[in-house]
Amino acid sequence: MKKYFLFIILIIISNCTLNKVVKHHGVNFLDIKQEKLTLASSNTNDIITLLGPPSTKSTFDNDVWIYIERKMSKTSILKMGKKTMLTNNVLILEINKKGLLVKKDFFDIKDMNTLKFSEKNTQIKYSKRSFVYDFLSSMRHKINDPLNKKKKF
Repeated sequence: MKKYFLFIILIIISNCTLNKVVKHHGVNFLDIKQEKLTLASSNTNDIITLLGPPSTKSTFDNDVWIYIERKMSKTSILKMGKKTMLTNNVLILEINKKGLLVKKDFFDIKDMNTLKFSEKNTQIKYSKRSFVYDFLSSMRHKINDPLNKKKKF
């Protein structure tokens, strides 16, 4: 009986891993790769070769390409497995009409802003006899009695 019990415990322990599972989204090692790009000498082919296609493209006066890297992992059992953000990198590249890199902005997890939402509630500014209420109630009467033939009490 002890052999079976030890065998079951051994199977359970061997299936548990001590390594964290990291979910990755975007370009790997964006912080290292972006350092290889130089202003006024890197072109669109160099960028695509190094980083791949952008996560987002926009065209204004110049092309703006946005690359994203995000790594998330779960915390320990004591914190109930909440997700934590390991890296959150964003690279914004501006490319001119000739295809050369004009501007490069890199943001990491330290540059993130924490947003605080207001706890205030909006007050209701209408009454039962407002214009909207009167309009909708008249529409309701017209829908219910289009020829106005119902008897009124």
